[in-house]
Amino acid sequence: MSHAVLALIIAPFIGSFLGVLIARLPAGDDLVISRSRCPACGHALGPRDLVPLLSFIVLRGRCRHCGTAIAAFNWQVELAALAVAVGAVAVEGVVDGDPLAIWADCVLGWTLLALAWIDLRTLLLPDVLTLPLLLLGLGWTAWSAPDELADHAAAALAGWFALEVVAMLYRRLRGFDGLGAGDAKLLGAGGAWVGLALMPWLVVLAATVTLLGTVVLAWRRGFDGATPLPFGPGLAVAIWVFQFVGAAG
Repeated sequence: MSHAVLALIIAPFIGSFLGVLIARLPAGDDLVISRSRCPACGHALGPRDLVPLLSFIVLRGRCRHCGTAIAAFNWQVELAALAVAVGAVAVEGVVDGDPLAIWADCVLGWTLLALAWIDLRTLLLPDVLTLPLLLLGLGWTAWSAPDELADHAAAALAGWFALEVVAMLYRRLRGFDGLGAGDAKLLGAGGAWVGLALMPWLVVLAATVTLLGTVVLAWRRGFDGATPLPFGPGLAVAIWVFQFVGAAG
């Protein structure tokens, strides 16, 4: 079985784990030991209830025990994780793609997916995800393009430092935080993956995505200057896009 096909097969299962991660990590809950339960009736869910995507379809979107509708969040994360794998395989190649490159793109995409979703829900970007992502970016560069390691390390440092300075200036001018420390670390992680040359464009795309998200939020729910906005999803989209741009280049 090719690595491309394997990545597509396990992607929904990774998405199922990411759903647990997104729901439990910000609250400090256990990620592995605690069994999944129906939030409505409390019944522990068995293996046949937890097959990604398929269980939702077979059960027609309802708990086997009490008939309560299953939250769409679960299948949405699983489907998004599959989309990440499809993107990685499409870019790297189904037949002749570098297996390590496929898995590197998948790990990057899945981690960015979790970070973006957590930030949307809680306005947090946990260090336990951002910092390993930075190290993985440097590690992948050292393996795949060792001559570019210094450039990517400089990009990581520049990304982190630039947003830290912006956050400090915003705090002094406005008297409250406008950017979280996690944003700077995530941009640093992005630099570790894409390198210095793409960093300005990455920031522009991240800001554009965030601005578009603000417009949609204002249209659907109303918006004022005091409404906190997550920058992580915009950064995640930009890092994912420019990882592929760098790979294509």
